[in-house]
Amino acid sequence: MIFGKIDFINLLPLHIYLKKYPLPSGLKKASEYKKGVPSKLNKDLFYRRVDAAVISSIESARRKYKSLDLGICANKRVQSVILRKNSQDKKDKASASSNALALALQARGEVIIGDRALRAYLQDPSEFIDLCSLWYEKTKLPFVFARFSCTKNKAYFARILKPFLRKKIFIPRYILQNYSNTRQISIKDIQFYLKELIYYKISHKEKRALKLFLKMAKKR
Repeated sequence: MIFGKIDFINLLPLHIYLKKYPLPSGLKKASEYKKGVPSKLNKDLFYRRVDAAVISSIESARRKYKSLDLGICANKRVQSVILRKNSQDKKDKASASSNALALALQARGEVIIGDRALRAYLQDPSEFIDLCSLWYEKTKLPFVFARFSCTKNKAYFARILKPFLRKKIFIPRYILQNYSNTRQISIKDIQFYLKELIYYKISHKEKRALKLFLKMAKKR
């Protein structure tokens, strides 16, 4: 079994959890080599180069996938999925759901996601539109950016990940410092982002939001 790994700050708590979980060492080692941006992991799972991954929510709707009620969610704002104001339309190659979200909302401009988006937004929020905020203004619902999906062994993955949704994950200071240095985002901002903006449980409202998003995206 190989997990695909999105190397963004928003999944840092899950990475910490899996690192401590008593998985076979070979599985952990293999997963380190199967990491990338969401669009890459979409392809890796589709072509079965990995057995499971947190993939773009729009991609997770494929019938071939089995998805857990775990993903990357935000309510009212997210700061890491943004649209540059007064810019030409441009998709982010790392994304699938966020590009589709901009289209569904008829928002024009350059889409930016992930850690570089968070860094840019924190430097000058006035230059950007938070697409999660725009979604909330129109729907009064949270947004599901990605879902944990697999092609088989759903029960196995569910058993491994169920405790994650109930746990408060402690992130060691040295790991926070490393992410702060490599992403050029302060530890304080990383902690706020993970504590206040990002969550992982897909419940009733999130399912409603995902259903609405997929319907809107299909029309575009």
